[in-house]
Amino acid sequence: MKKPVAAAIAAGLLLAGAGCSSSKSTPKSGSSPSSAPSSGSSATTGSSSALSAPGPVKVAYAASLANLMEHDLGPAYDKATGGDFQGDAAGSTQLVSEIKGKVKQADVFISAATDANTGLIGDANGGWETWYATFATAPLVIAYNPKSKFAADIKSKPWNQVITEAGFKMGSTDPKLDPKGKLAAQALTKDNIPASAVQVFPEEQLVGRLQSGQLDAGFFYSSEAAELNIPTVTLGDIKLQATYTVSVLNKAPDNAAGIAFVQYLFSDAGKAFMTKHGLQLQPIKVTGAAGSVPAQLQTLLSAS
Repeated sequence: MKKPVAAAIAAGLLLAGAGCSSSKSTPKSGSSPSSAPSSGSSATTGSSSALSAPGPVKVAYAASLANLMEHDLGPAYDKATGGDFQGDAAGSTQLVSEIKGKVKQADVFISAATDANTGLIGDANGGWETWYATFATAPLVIAYNPKSKFAADIKSKPWNQVITEAGFKMGSTDPKLDPKGKLAAQALTKDNIPASAVQVFPEEQLVGRLQSGQLDAGFFYSSEAAELNIPTVTLGDIKLQATYTVSVLNKAPDNAAGIAFVQYLFSDAGKAFMTKHGLQLQPIKVTGAAGSVPAQLQTLLSAS
């Protein structure tokens, strides 16, 4: 439902810089809304100019960020700006295909891997992007159901041994649709574990299947497990991680709304939400044609 466009917002929100019918994604099963900072929280970094939302913003984002986007950041953005956050969650690679195929519209694309962004850059890919900014990471881990009969083994034995035990049910996402599934496949290959050792599910279903007991364990990002208090074990010597990126798409239905959302994402309030949900914030790095970054974002994206 569209909300009235606000003329001004709560004091203290950032504007750093020069002055698809997309449906809301379904939160992951078993999750519960988490509390947000009070509406009076400052989101100022440098300039304290007011930021207002020019209209609804369509955000296509990696499903591993569903709790962050739908429970905290999206609602806070709406409240602070008078805008209308419309999120669409799926595997990053799947979203790229849907954007290029014009199955879904988006003003902003947030992925979990830079490989996804390269699928939108250049004339051969429709010229949907000319730049993207990396801003956070999250290690790949194995999250497990503490009620699983294999829980003790997972905590005490090497993961690559436990997941091959008879009756063990291990979940992952599709490597063809989601960067997390691709990383999981790399981990399996490194330890010579056959792909058949895991069951493949859409990214937005994996948490629910684990929490309901349909799976004993699954490959997740540390941020997903942390925000839902799901126990994890590391992959030992294997170090793999998500790299989160954001871009305002060249063919965005509402470029101004996309810019406003990215401004809020990197405000103090937005960063606080990301940290709360377990993302490891990194210095912002712009890849691609830096000169094509909207003027309103150039100072913001180069200030980190």
